[in-house]
Amino acid sequence: MSSDDEIEGSSAPLIEHLTELRSRLIWSLLAFIAAMVVCFTVWNPIFNFLTRPLCDALQARGQENCGLVLIALQEGFFVAISISLLGGLALSFPVISYQMWRFVAPGLYKKEKGAFLPFLIASPFMFVMGAAFAYYAITPLAFNFFLGFQQPGSLLTDEDTTGAIAGIAFQGSAQAYLSLTIKFIVAFGLCFQLPVLLTLMGKAGLVSARGLRGMRKYAVVGILILAALATPPDVVSQIILFTVVYGLYEISIQLVARNERKREAEMRAEGLLGEGESLYGDEAGDPDPAGETRA
Repeated sequence: MSSDDEIEGSSAPLIEHLTELRSRLIWSLLAFIAAMVVCFTVWNPIFNFLTRPLCDALQARGQENCGLVLIALQEGFFVAISISLLGGLALSFPVISYQMWRFVAPGLYKKEKGAFLPFLIASPFMFVMGAAFAYYAITPLAFNFFLGFQQPGSLLTDEDTTGAIAGIAFQGSAQAYLSLTIKFIVAFGLCFQLPVLLTLMGKAGLVSARGLRGMRKYAVVGILILAALATPPDVVSQIILFTVVYGLYEISIQLVARNERKREAEMRAEGLLGEGESLYGDEAGDPDPAGETRA
């Protein structure tokens, strides 16, 4: 066979893969557009759901009006588009993940499929948990904090010679409020991906339980900084966020350690590892047998 034939023969699988990738992307895009159109037709109920924490916070302060204003003429349209994009992505995510899985799965061994599939299922589940935590726990605290800067105004009267007081009342922009709420939901949804990410990295050998235990003090500082940036500057919400994210970090250590013990057990069963030997060191975080330091 000539070199030209070899080159052309080797390019055929690449073209087939690219064709399949294009097909998967088209199906994903169609699913996203269809879901976006569905969400656009019901953007009002979705908007009402997203504004409920604000209305509850205003009602708790004795304010009956829960209206938001449109600063610009086109702002209402862009609010509907923003809700459609977010809702369309959430609604079509199962289809998109399925299409990506169908593209990747043929190139994986049966054991690799069994290892990767749980993470594909756990990722959206953890994101929903994080989004629900942000919606039901964090946004009420944040909105109560922000609304605390309002003050009633008063006019100058004959009995009061100290002067009038300018009132500060909340008249929020619909688009600004929606942007803030979406940031909270997406940020916490991503934070809840920590166990999935670290466990997957542990399976790939990029991190170890011993290394994660050794990084606890740096993790505490990083989580404290995250809590200060992602929540309003009140102690209660920052403590809640720190406690939840650090708890997820500790859960990640246990999941990585569990995978390490399982891998060592499999290697001992295959005779590749002795009974007294360990790949990762003991639970206390002793150095690896090879003396290497893992992140």
